[in-house]
Amino acid sequence: MQERAKATRRSLLEAAAQLFAEQGYSATSVNDISARSGRTSGAVYFHYTCKEGIAVAVVEDRFATWSQLTAPYEDETVPPLERLVALSYDIAHALTQDTVTRAGARLWAERTTIKATLPAPFALWTAAATRLLAQARLAGHLNEHIRPARTARALVRAFFGLCTLTEALDGTTVLDDRLTDWWHLTLPSLRREAARENLPAGR
Repeated sequence: MQERAKATRRSLLEAAAQLFAEQGYSATSVNDISARSGRTSGAVYFHYTCKEGIAVAVVEDRFATWSQLTAPYEDETVPPLERLVALSYDIAHALTQDTVTRAGARLWAERTTIKATLPAPFALWTAAATRLLAQARLAGHLNEHIRPARTARALVRAFFGLCTLTEALDGTTVLDDRLTDWWHLTLPSLRREAARENLPAGR
């Protein structure tokens, strides 16, 4: 019974995420979620209480928790700034290719229409960036004037702005190229050396 309940809860969350990503929060009803998931509307209310509850769950599932992405970047044999760049590409791919992450991003953008407090989505990503910048500083790779926490906060906000505007103006197919351009502009101001970081043309 417990496994069945978990499967039902997951199917509801994924169905809701698909709808939220496609048409937004206001245009999605509990009946829509029920129909998309193949479950009853009673199942939605049983597992998530209300539509607001399932919206919060979608944001919490991926968009506000980056642990599944940040874990691979603990390898200290790779320079910290290289790990930071690689992590940004993985997060960008999740924002464009993973339905639950995309839904979380759209729900966050529409948060004023949701009668619930959505979890702040950038805390863990900012913490990961701060840690990597601090490691780069200890390794002597970072410019002396760079302060890891303040810089991480600015980088994360600029990164999400870049992803959002690129998708709106150019589509997701060029996101890797735009992100590479951004890193070529940004990395020289971070690194102690004036040399340009070698970045992949796309991943």
